[in-house]
Amino acid sequence: MRRYLGHFLALSLLTLVPAAFAQTGGADLRSDRKDIHNDRRDLRQDRRDIRSDRRDVTEDRVQRNNDRRDLNHDRRDISADRRERNHDLRNGDKADARKEQRDINHDKRDAARDRRDLRADNRDIRRDARDLHGDRKDARQDHRGIRKDRRDIHRDRRGS
Repeated sequence: MRRYLGHFLALSLLTLVPAAFAQTGGADLRSDRKDIHNDRRDLRQDRRDIRSDRRDVTEDRVQRNNDRRDLNHDRRDISADRRERNHDLRNGDKADARKEQRDINHDKRDAARDRRDLRADNRDIRRDARDLHGDRKDARQDHRGIRKDRRDIHRDRRGS
């Protein structure tokens, strides 16, 4: 009799445990579906952020290139004005030399502004690139989460 009692307990335990897990499976499926929904929404938002960051990086690069062009133009203007100033000084024309010196000082201030803008644009490019990298990383994580939750739903349906 004792032997049959052990078999009966083992059989009843083997039938009750899977039934208990099967009852909690519905909540697990529901939470996996909710996770997929949230991950898809996050993925769409991340892709939108990625597009926006790409646009920002492109605009910053255009601004940086324009500032470089302006800086090179100012350097050429400064050297041309110096040549004219030196030529005027050699010829004894101090009034024209003074005008050229004012123009040189103005071009130097303009070049300093362009250098400052260039540094700011480079800083913006680095920040936007870092942000772009983070958004891509988030999108990858969301994509992996979707795959994992789909696998979980498949396993829960099959009962394994």
